[in-house]
Order: sequence, then structure tokens, then C-alpha cells
Amino acid sequence: MNVLLYGATGMVGQGALRECLLAPDVALIQTVGRTVTGQQHPKLKEIVQHDLFDSGSVKENLRGFDACFFCLGVSSAGMAEAAYAHLTYDLTLSIAQSLVLLNPGMTFVYVSGTGTDSSEQGRNMWARVKGRTENALQRLPFKAVYLFRPGAIQPLHGIQSKTTSYRLLYSLTKPLLTPLRLLLPNVMLSTEVMGQAMLAVARHGAPKTVLEAADIRALAAG
Repeated sequence: MNVLLYGATGMVGQGALRECLLAPDVALIQTVGRTVTGQQHPKLKEIVQHDLFDSGSVKENLRGFDACFFCLGVSSAGMAEAAYAHLTYDLTLSIAQSLVLLNPGMTFVYVSGTGTDSSEQGRNMWARVKGRTENALQRLPFKAVYLFRPGAIQPLHGIQSKTTSYRLLYSLTKPLLTPLRLLLPNVMLSTEVMGQAMLAVARHGAPKTVLEAADIRALAAG
């Protein structure tokens, strides 16, 4: 299986990349991003694309993939809705619309978040925008689209968030995270579980499109 990964330098993306590199049935994992991951592996290929809206510039490198794990995302903190929508809805759909033409048999996995508003009418700006993005993705003619809605995620295996405030929070709460994950397995996930669940839906699909934390954990467990 050939996997395309957007957002490989983010916390969830790092987890997905690690699991893909470990998976014997993944022949190629290709990352696309503004920077490289810094990793080297025989089945890892990295495409640097400074303008992610310009998929045409790397079009020939985006064919022949069975799955796309879309882990790109920005925090909505301090952002106006238009700016957040541009980097969430507009960018995601720009990339997805290009990919579906190049890989109609692709499974597309989008990392959203718990509390996403499918009605697009709620009070929370980020939830409305994520809901609009999810709804638009489901209308594209991919082989399948799966929407991951995790809540809290524990970074494992040396993985760190790119967001300074998140790194500080994880550092302060690190002694509590593993016990909390064991006590609340359907609430708190790990980067390892996220990556394993993405591979599971790429291999075998899932019984529903919208996957909450408990669904994600169950998929990773097999």
C-alpha cells in the first residue's frame, strides 16, 4: 500500500508516519509539506511544497496512492473565522479535490476533532469550520472518506507538538497522561493509536464514516 501524508511534522502526523514506517504492508510513505521531517528510511519519500494550495506544481508526484492521511491543522486561537477557514476548509478542499482526480480509488482520512459541528450552525467558530470541511469531503468521490474526531492525545515515542503552549501543557502533565489514558481509554488516545487506526481504515474500512475517540481506539485494537 502507498500512503500520502500531509502534516507529517505535527504531533498526529508524526504518529502516523511512525506507524507507516513500521507497517510491513506499507511500501511507500510520501510526505508533503513546507518542511522535511528530518527522518530517513528506505520507504520514505518527502516532497517539499512551499505553497500547499498549488498542488499542480507537484501533480505528477501525487499519483498512485491508496490512502491519504490528512493531519494538517492549525489552532483557531486568536484567529478570525475567515483566516481560520482559509487554512482549514479552503486548503483541505483544494488538496482533496486535486487528489480525488489523480487517485479515485483512494481512501481519505481527515483528522478533525471531538465537538466538530456537522450542522455548521453552532456557536463555536472552529467547530463550524471543521464541520463544513467534513461535510464537503464526504461529497467528494473518493473510494472512502473517514473523519477522525479525537479528543485528548498523548504523544509517545519522543513525539512533540509543534505548538509551544501544547508542549508546555504536555510537559507539565506528563506523569498523569499514561494513567489517565489507561483509566479513560475511550477519551484519551495516543499518537500510536491514531496512526494504527488510520492504517486500519486504509486496509479494511470502518463501519461508519465519523469516528470518535472510542471508535478510533477500537480500530487500532483490531
